[in-house]
Amino acid sequence: MKNNMEIVMQKAETLIEALPYIQRFNRKIIVVKYGGSAMANPELQKNVIKDVTLLKLVGFKPIIVHGGGKEISKWVNKVGKEAEFVNGLRVTDAETMEIAEMVLNKVNKSLVSMVQELGVNAVGVSGKDGGLLKVDKKYSDGMDIGYVGEVKEVNTKILFDMLDKDFLPIVCPIGMDDNYDSYNINADDAACAIAKAIGADKLVFLTDVEGLYRDFSDKSTFISRITSSQAEELINSGTLGGGMLPKLSNCTSAIKEGVSRVHILDGRVPHCLLLEIFTKNGIGTAIVADDDNLITGTKRDSFCESH
Repeated sequence: MKNNMEIVMQKAETLIEALPYIQRFNRKIIVVKYGGSAMANPELQKNVIKDVTLLKLVGFKPIIVHGGGKEISKWVNKVGKEAEFVNGLRVTDAETMEIAEMVLNKVNKSLVSMVQELGVNAVGVSGKDGGLLKVDKKYSDGMDIGYVGEVKEVNTKILFDMLDKDFLPIVCPIGMDDNYDSYNINADDAACAIAKAIGADKLVFLTDVEGLYRDFSDKSTFISRITSSQAEELINSGTLGGGMLPKLSNCTSAIKEGVSRVHILDGRVPHCLLLEIFTKNGIGTAIVADDDNLITGTKRDSFCESH
């Protein structure tokens, strides 16, 4: 009986700990970029969707921007092609573009179904719908990598309309150029562009790493909190792995254009979103503006005011 009561009290304390964050972010927009292993693992997928649904039910206004790279690669291989990447970007010829759009739309509707099953109304939308994501052709260090788009304009009216009508938007990262050709968009880039355009309070990247490290081989160098200027110094230091460089660049860009906080979380950890947003200690890395009122290294102090 005593043990049961202790468990119940711990649950109550957790709920009370979450209260200031629920108050602070009530009706605020949070953009969640969802991909990686958390998307490939069915159990983790359910946990992420439960987390986002809970955020919606307690007053947040979440928007999911999803990837699907592993699934695309699987289908590309099935047709006898080999996935090719340049600087982390998928080389996308016309056939690969067709496969990517098919796979991403399938993933999109699967996520919609999962959210609907939990009692929240979701709308899956392609970046092509209503001109949501307009793009220019993207080059990688001057190299033509095919139908890969760089977002130049976000039609925020579509997203605001859905949020105002109490829907949870789930965005598929496919866009169109001025000639109405379809382009694959890196999901990190799409999430960042949407967060900046819509004035999101938070942008969250679910990744396959715990967060930022000054030296990835040394786990004691984990960074809990970093300002955008410090992040830029880290980018220029040459110590970061290639996959984290564009992600961190997106983070600093978002902060400079008005997003209050950007979080890098390990999507492989069950309920990582809730642990980061609703607890004092959090579990990932937060990137903040230079004038954030917390002292570097004490990200979680006065957390309810600024996190």
